[in-house]
Amino acid sequence: MSFGALCLVAVIGLAGPLLASIPKARVPVVIGELLVGVLVGRSGFAVLDTDDSTFAFLADIGFGLVMFVAGTHVPVRNAEMRSALPKALLRCVPVGVAAALLGAGLAAWFHTGHAAVYAVLMASSSAALVLPVVDSLRLTGPAVLATTAQVAIADTACIIALPLVIDLRHAGRAALGALAVAGCAVVVFLLMRAADRSGWLDRMHDYSKARKLALELRINLAILFFLAALAVRGHVSIMLAGFALGLVIAAIGEPRRLARQLFGITEGFFGPLFFVWLGASLHVRELLQHPSLVLLGLALGGGALAAHLTGRLFGQPIPLAVLAAAQLGVPVAAAKVGDQMGLLVPGEGSALIFGALITVAATTIAGGFAAKQQPPEPAAANG
Repeated sequence: MSFGALCLVAVIGLAGPLLASIPKARVPVVIGELLVGVLVGRSGFAVLDTDDSTFAFLADIGFGLVMFVAGTHVPVRNAEMRSALPKALLRCVPVGVAAALLGAGLAAWFHTGHAAVYAVLMASSSAALVLPVVDSLRLTGPAVLATTAQVAIADTACIIALPLVIDLRHAGRAALGALAVAGCAVVVFLLMRAADRSGWLDRMHDYSKARKLALELRINLAILFFLAALAVRGHVSIMLAGFALGLVIAAIGEPRRLARQLFGITEGFFGPLFFVWLGASLHVRELLQHPSLVLLGLALGGGALAAHLTGRLFGQPIPLAVLAAAQLGVPVAAAKVGDQMGLLVPGEGSALIFGALITVAATTIAGGFAAKQQPPEPAAANG
């Protein structure tokens, strides 16, 4: 990969912020990056070579960082959110049951044999998409907290479940890999908590800030790359490594300086690069050559929305139920791993991404309705 190609990726990645800046459209940034990636990739003008090993490796780093940042956004230290966990778990049960039934039906209808994969996809949520939407729209209240907890639970559970169901013949190997990554993340949490209680983290923070060394960022990147190497070795997605470490940092308490540094390297370069690479690697033409797979994408997106709308049975507002249906990381990992291992039929990976984009579009609309239903903030007292 050349510097010219990197320059092109950086420039076309600006399409995401440009689309997101359209008033009242509330288009997620990743949509613009994906769409432009499609135009310059395999399905468009083929300007970018997604088979380039350096490009693919940089995209893997971006995927890990995107999931890392998503994990840090989960408010695990929030006492109100922890109190909402029982209600969130209660809502996850019918969502999972509905997704399992729909997955079995779609696999039988399209003769793919991937019922378990479809079920995990439709049951999943994306903290990387939902939490920024909640923050940007300033959604608050008990129902929003319960939805946030539901998204965190679904995202975590489906990230762990995906490697187990995508290749049932090697599910045992994937389970050991996922257990190894999770176990190492727990060890990292215990070590960081001990360092935090002893005051060592604060001393390192002050020393790093005074000397401008970015030690926290360096250490966290080293841990992330170690967990990613372990995930690759264990035949599980890098997504699990990034999200697990993000949850660890969220549980310890993320310093503002580290948050700014992570935001800079992720949103400034590696995140856009990953989504541009993802869009460029999609086989949209192959998908269009198989109309049945277009229907599969529509069915997966609609099935995910239908499964999450079961939350209405437990009093969840419809806009928040649709918001919880947003998915991205799990379908991306399924498409990527499935294509690399030859587990999917031609065009099926693009169908999975297509289904995810339908949920993203629905989430964009639902976020607007949720913001309109949000009660106004009380006016500040004068004097």
